[in-house]
Amino acid sequence: MIAIRTEHEIGLLREANQIVAEALVTLAAMVAPGVTTAELDAAGEEVIRKAGATPSFLGYHGYPRATCISADEVIVHGIPGNRRLKDGEIVSIDVGACFEGYHGDAAVTVACGDVDETRQRLMAATDCALARGIAAARAGSYLVEVSRAVQQAVKAAGFSVVRAFVGHGIGTELHEEPQIPNFDTGSRGPLLKPGMVLAIEPMVNAGTSKVNVLRDGWTAVTADRKPSAHFEHSIVVRDGEADILSGTPRLVWGHGSERSLRN
Repeated sequence: MIAIRTEHEIGLLREANQIVAEALVTLAAMVAPGVTTAELDAAGEEVIRKAGATPSFLGYHGYPRATCISADEVIVHGIPGNRRLKDGEIVSIDVGACFEGYHGDAAVTVACGDVDETRQRLMAATDCALARGIAAARAGSYLVEVSRAVQQAVKAAGFSVVRAFVGHGIGTELHEEPQIPNFDTGSRGPLLKPGMVLAIEPMVNAGTSKVNVLRDGWTAVTADRKPSAHFEHSIVVRDGEADILSGTPRLVWGHGSERSLRN
C-alpha cells in the first residue's frame, strides 16, 4: 500500500530532505583529488547530527557508514573508507537523514577535478533523466510513465540504465512502496495520487548495464568497470508539477543540464 501523506507529514519530510540537501552541498564542495571518501562521510554525518537528525543509512540492514560515496566505476552503496579521490573521476554522493521519524533521501554526482567528455555527458544525461522522471510524476499518471521517461532520456544519450537497483517510496521508512524502476517493465504500475512521496533515482552506466557486487556485500560496480552516475530527489506527487523536497538553490540538480554548485 502506498501512503498518502498529510501536509503536516510533508512538512517533516521536507525538513528531513533539506538536511540531506545541506549535507550534499557540503560534501559536493569538498570533492577534490586526494580527499578520502571517509572524510566526506564524516563531514556528512556531522551536518546531519548538528541539524538534530540521524543518518538513515547508518546501521540500515547492517550498512556501516552514514553516507554512500561511489566513485567512478562504483554505481551505488560505496562504503566510505581510505579510497582517495583522483583527478578525472566522477563521485556520486548519496545521503539519507531521519528527522522526527521521517526520512529524506537524495543523491548527486559531481566531477573531481577535470573529467573527460564521456563523464561530462554521462552526468548530464543522468541529471536529465531525473528531470524527465520528475516531470512525469504527476497525479493521474501511472508509475510506468516515470520509468519510461527516465529510460528514454538515457537511451537517447547512448548510455545504459541500471536495472538491478530502483527508486522507492519514502516516509516513516527509508524504503517504502512503490518500487520505481528506471525502465519500462511492461506493467503500468500504480496510479499516482496527490500526497505520494517518491524517491526517484536514475543510475546510469557509460557501458554495460550489468552490475557486480563486491565481497563486502554492498559496493555495486559496473561489470566492465566503466563509470556510472547517480542522481536522486525525493518528491511529492501533486496535481501539477511535483514538489521537490530535497531541492536547494545552492546545489541545482534534477533540472537537466542546469546542474551546478553555487557559492
